[in-house]
Order: sequence, then C-alpha cells, then structure tokens
Amino acid sequence: MTKKQTQTREGILPVWMKAGYGAGDLGGNLFFTVVAFWLTNYLTDEVKLSGTMAGLAILLGKLWDAVTDPAVGLLSDRTRTRWGRRRPWFLFAAVPLGFAMLFMFTNPGFESAMALFFWASGAYMLLCTVYTCVNIPYNALTPELTADFDERTSLNGYRMIFAVIGTLIGAGTALPIISAFEDRTQGFMAMGAIFGTLMALSSLVPFFFVREPVRAEAPKDKSMFMYLVHAYRDAFRNKPFLLILFPWAFNIVGFTVVTATLIYYFKYIYRDEASLTIALVVMLLTSMVFIPLSVLLSKRIGKKIVYLSGMSLLAASVLVFFAVGHKYGLNFAYIIMFTAGIGLSTHYVMPWAIVPDTVEYDYAKSGVRREGIYYGLWTFMIKLGQAVAGLLVGVILDAFGYIPEVEQSESALLGIRLLVGPFTAMFFVAANVILAFYPIDKQAYEEIQATIKRREAAGEISRG
Repeated sequence: MTKKQTQTREGILPVWMKAGYGAGDLGGNLFFTVVAFWLTNYLTDEVKLSGTMAGLAILLGKLWDAVTDPAVGLLSDRTRTRWGRRRPWFLFAAVPLGFAMLFMFTNPGFESAMALFFWASGAYMLLCTVYTCVNIPYNALTPELTADFDERTSLNGYRMIFAVIGTLIGAGTALPIISAFEDRTQGFMAMGAIFGTLMALSSLVPFFFVREPVRAEAPKDKSMFMYLVHAYRDAFRNKPFLLILFPWAFNIVGFTVVTATLIYYFKYIYRDEASLTIALVVMLLTSMVFIPLSVLLSKRIGKKIVYLSGMSLLAASVLVFFAVGHKYGLNFAYIIMFTAGIGLSTHYVMPWAIVPDTVEYDYAKSGVRREGIYYGLWTFMIKLGQAVAGLLVGVILDAFGYIPEVEQSESALLGIRLLVGPFTAMFFVAANVILAFYPIDKQAYEEIQATIKRREAAGEISRG
C-alpha cells in the first residue's frame, strides 16, 4: 500500500477506498437476502420441514451466534498482525464462507423429520459462524476509517450501494437460477454455489483495497473474560447505542417477516411466483436510486429524521398492501414496491451511519477502542431479528393452516396477508417510537469529538 491509500487529515476518504470498502457488503447483503427472502421457503417447500420446525432451526443458528459474535468481536479487537486487526479475518474466512453457503442449500434428503431438523440447524450454525468471522471485523472498520460525522454517512452510502446490488442479486436471480434446473434440488445447489462464490470474492475485496489506521493496543491488565464482561456492561450502559440498537432489531424483524412472506403471497394469492422477481427488483432498484438522496437529506435534516421518515413510509406501504393488494393485482403491487423502496433506502444507510457515533460516545467516556464488541452486538441483533422473524413466519403459517404446494384455504391466505401487512408494520412503528429518543445530532457529535481530543491531549486516553 502507498501513502496515497491512507485517509486525509480531515478524515475525508478517497472515492476508490470507499468503493473498495463498500464492495465487501455485496456479499454481506447477499447472505442476508438469501436468509430473509428464501431460507424459510427453502426449508418448508424443498427440505419439507414444517413451518415451526424451520423457524426453530433458524432460531437455533442465531442463538449460537450469541456465543460466536462476542467472541469474534473480542478477538478482532485484540488481533495484531502486519495487515491490521480486521483484514486478516476477511482473508482467512472468505473461502470457508463460500463452501458453507453451498452446504446450506444442499438438501440431504433425509426421510426423518428430526434428522432434517438437526441437519438444518447444524448447517445454519456453520454458515452463521463463518459469516460472523467476516462480517463483524468488516463492520468494525467503519468507525475506524473516518471520524468525520458526514463522511461516515458518505462511506456508508457507498457501502449500501453495494449492499443493494447484493440484495438485487439475491432477490432477482435466485428464482431464475433455481428454475433453470428441472430438478429443484439441483437448482438450490447451483444457487448456493454461485452465491457462495460471490460472497467469498466480495469478502476479499476490502482486504486488498483498505488499509487500517494504526490503533492503540487493547488493555492488557484484564483477562479476556473480564475485558468482555466490562465491555458488555459499558455497552448496555451506553444509552445512545441502545436507542439505535433496539430500533434496528425491530426493523430487521419487520423487514424479514415481509420479505420471507412475499414468496408465499405471490405464489398463492397472485398465483404468479415468477413475478416476485420483478417486484423485488423494482423495490431494490428504487432503494439504490434513493440512497444518494437519503445521504444528502441526512446532511440537511439529520440522520434520525431521515430514518424515521423512511421507516414510516415503509410501514404505510405494507399496511396499504395488506388492505387492497390482493384486490388490485400485480401492477398495484409494483407501485407499492416502489414506495416501499423509497423508505427502505433509509434503512440501508442511516443505522449504519448512526451506530459509529455511539461507538465514539463510548470511547470518549471509557478511553478504550472496542469497535468489535459493539459490532458483535450489532450483528447479533441482525441475526436474532431474522431468527425471530423466521420463527414468527413459520408459526403463523402453521397456525393459519398453511400446507406447502396445495391450494391454500381462506384462513391460510389471510395469515399470509397479515404477515405482509399488520404484523410487519407493528415492528416498524415500535422501532420509530424508540428511535425518536435518540440524542446524538451533529452538534452533540462535535462535542463528543472535542472531549476525545481533550482527553487524548491530556494523556488520559490513548490516541487510536
């Protein structure tokens, strides 16, 4: 790496570095898209698990993350190599991530429902573990690359363009890949192989394009266990962090519920499964187009207001879809996907631009850099939210009488509509209520930075 590859004194990053960092999230969002859009349906309609057992298998994988996420966060905080703290994790976990994705979508064909359940749980635990080894160190780089309030939004804007591309690939090509094979089982395997390869390659890009700034050593006066205990104690005392963490988790649940249910909606209500691809592409392309506008608006009216507005629009969209979507057909669905995409653009950028500010708040108070701890919690909430959503979808489908691959009863169709509408909206509304109390605006952030500089100059904390 040359000197020109480092950030400027003002914290402004070169475009190519922001793009190189952002490219890593293509694979990250490809992973989340497959989980959110396809995994529940794959386990119910292809592997032949009941909705409840499919949801439980996903939940077990996420509960395992309660162990692996903090462990990887802690270890990446304490990693010391000539490549930095975070980048070695991208290098060594990328290829295993690709193979784990293929394994997840290779139906073992067991006849026993319990054997299928244990396979699904184990395969998903493996996939989540190697994904954690890439994603938590990757996320922890965000606050390290720049301390500038608006530049972090710009950095995450670049990142989320790639995130939407990853989501587009996962949402727009999964069904065509699967349908290209006469044997649906082979189709899912091909999808797993293609997506796994893309995830592995995407994970390697930041390793080559990003140079980490030098950080102070993690404190050595505590055992790793005590360091972890104190770090999590402080994280759960960090009020600004909690006021973005819980809205983020609620929004993840809502988004995953609606996206996991759309395949059922288009298949059994519209009787046009293939049109789901068009609808998702409309929504995601709209999100990608409106991401730059979200970044621009955040500089004028603040990150919190933009995020609140976008998620309110998304909540309104799903409620309208519940009320009349089944009456007005596909063209109306595409209109709803467009309006939902506008709201979704804020979900792609704003929380990721907000959470680094809360990490700086912790550093100003504690004097310890522990981004890995915070992003371990952040990533765990994503996974837990998806698991709760998967279980909710499975249980409600079963409760309303859903049976795979048959004509659905009126009760089952109502259950699908409720999942797409009110059940989703209530999570978005709950998230907005909590987020309204989030306190850090640009002025507050500048005060945090002033405190950091004052404490560093006084030698109270180590310059990171």
